[in-house]
This record gives sequence, structure tokens and C-alpha cells, in this order.
Amino acid sequence: MRLLLLSLFGLLAACQSLPPLPEWQSPEGRDRPELGVIRDLHSGEQLTPEQLVQRLAAQPRVLVGEQHDNPDHHALQLWLLQALEARHEPGSLLLEMLDPEQQAKVDALRNGPLPADVPTALAWQQGWDWALYGPIVRHALAQPYPLLAANLSRSEIKRIYRERPALQGALSSADAVRGALLEQIRESHCGLLPESQMPAMLAVQQQRDRRMAERLLAAPGPALLFAGAFHVRRDLGVPLHLADLGKGEGNAVLMLSEVGKPVRRGSADYVWYTAALPPVDHCADMRRQMAPAR
Repeated sequence: MRLLLLSLFGLLAACQSLPPLPEWQSPEGRDRPELGVIRDLHSGEQLTPEQLVQRLAAQPRVLVGEQHDNPDHHALQLWLLQALEARHEPGSLLLEMLDPEQQAKVDALRNGPLPADVPTALAWQQGWDWALYGPIVRHALAQPYPLLAANLSRSEIKRIYRERPALQGALSSADAVRGALLEQIRESHCGLLPESQMPAMLAVQQQRDRRMAERLLAAPGPALLFAGAFHVRRDLGVPLHLADLGKGEGNAVLMLSEVGKPVRRGSADYVWYTAALPPVDHCADMRRQMAPAR
């Protein structure tokens, strides 16, 4: 009985040390019953935030998938980072949004007074909204663990696009995986990409995933990766590359997903449903941009 009480007191103390959850920022789906639900996709069990943190804290590598433009995903990532810090100090945080050419700039800003213009000091890429990522980066720069680049450099992307190097690994190079990724690339570009460009786009996507896997394995552990949802998918992305590199175990995948966008079993270990942004017809915008001038 005494041991049971001590365990309960320890659990309560750990829960009390977690930061408060952020308020929802996105306007859609606030009346949906699945809003805020965290589910174990293996068992179907619904988890509390504390239970999720407890499970993730036990893994050597945690991969968190995001929708890049959803502010609630970034607020939850910062919350998760702080919650894991309350359990044990992470070994490292890796970001898809940083490339190797920025690593020296990141290292120069760690654990010191930050300049007035942090994005310029980091050569932050405009494609990543600093208003969304800035709080995470600023927090990580003040911590004792390293903030690490997980992406390819622009020069590497150009070379891969041109040369399309062969990918080594039976799981990541399987026809079913490549076919599903090609379809995703086709859909995300609204069917407007010439078919001749598809093999090069696939090569870049998969080499990005391979780089993230390599960086996770080289990073001090326990390692935490924030990246786009397709990059961290168990059935298509980085986890397959980790398995091809001999580290198929010890990887937990949490998918952050807007309500109304269910995450199926097999693509992640856990899903956390968030508020949603209003629907936007990105394809209409892309078609307008590609339309010939009159």
C-alpha cells in the first residue's frame, strides 16, 4: 500500500508540473466532439495530455507531425516541449524548418542574449511563418539542449532534383510507398505539375525523409522532431527510413490533426485533434498564378 501511495503521489506531482494547455486559436470545429481528443491509434484508448506525455517521455525518439499553417499545432508543440522538459530534459530538438547552412547561426545564438531581429540572425526562410515558429525557436535557444537542423540545404535539393540518386532501403523504396507519395505530391500540386517532374519531386521528398532519419539517429537523445505530417507518417515517411537504417524500434509518432481530418491506424501511434482553419482553395490560387497573362 505504501508503494502504491508513493507511486500515486509521484504521478500527481508530475502532472502538476505540466504547463497549462494553450487556448484554441483556430476558428473552426470548436463544437465538434473530437476537439481536443488524444487517441492511442493502436488500442483506440483515449488519453489525457498527462498520459500522452508519460508515454512519449519513455521513447528515445519522438516525431510530431504538424499542419504548417495551423497556429494550434505550434502552440501544442511548444506545450509538448515544455511538458517533456518537466519530465526529463530532452537531448535535442530537431526542426524540418532548419537546414545545415543555418546550424552555425543557430549555435551562435544558444544560451545568450538574443538579438532584436532573430529571424535575420538565423537566416530564417520566409516560407516558414516566423509568427508561428518563433516562440518554439526562441524557447529552444534558451535551453541547454541543442536545437538542430533536420532538412536538406537548398544546394542539396537542387542536386537531388537534378541527379535523382537511388534510395537504399527495402521499406522506404517499396513500390507501394513510392506510389502513395507520388499521388500525394500530385494532389498537393493540384495536378498541375508535369509528369516529367514527378520522379525528381519524389526523390527530393524521400531524401528529405532520409536526412531527417539520419539526423534523428545522430542527435543527442531523447530526440524530438517537429515536421510536416507526411514526413513523419509511419507508413510513408521518416519511420520507414529509421527502420531501413536499423532503428525501427523506439520511435513514437504523434500526429496533430484538425477535427474533420481523421488519422488512420498505421500512419501514427497517437493523434491529437485540434481546432481547424477555415477551408482554403489552394488549387484555385495556384491555377490563377499559373494562368497565362492576357
